[in-house]
Amino acid sequence: MSDVTTFMTGDHRRCDELFATLEAAVGEDDWERAVADLEAFLDSMTHHFTLEEEQLFPEFERLTGMAMGPTRIMRTEHQQMRGLFEELRAAVAARDGDEVLGVAETLNVLMQQHNLKEEEILYPMTDQALGADADTFARGLGATG
Repeated sequence: MSDVTTFMTGDHRRCDELFATLEAAVGEDDWERAVADLEAFLDSMTHHFTLEEEQLFPEFERLTGMAMGPTRIMRTEHQQMRGLFEELRAAVAARDGDEVLGVAETLNVLMQQHNLKEEEILYPMTDQALGADADTFARGLGATG
């Protein structure tokens, strides 16, 4: 089974692992690795947001008629995270470990709260709305990755 909840939760874990490697590189003062790890993390998050904003959210809204509900909140939180991504990029470029770890802490809290809402509310609602088509839709998300 590869429903939306399973697929997208797995993608969250992949992004989380990349974030952890970035934090480890900064903690070790390995700035060359930190730059590469940051870009890998940001690429992964950008891809994840694109899947949601261009495919998952519109399908959820089409199926449920809820355009002002959970997807609006998720889009707002994506924008907040994008702002923190830029702060993180600037802190890594400046090789400011304290700033990186401070921004990373704020970002991590936001990401974990966001992921919990998606994994426990939005994704299951999407799977329910998709019904028998949930696996096919999730496979389609995977095919774009």
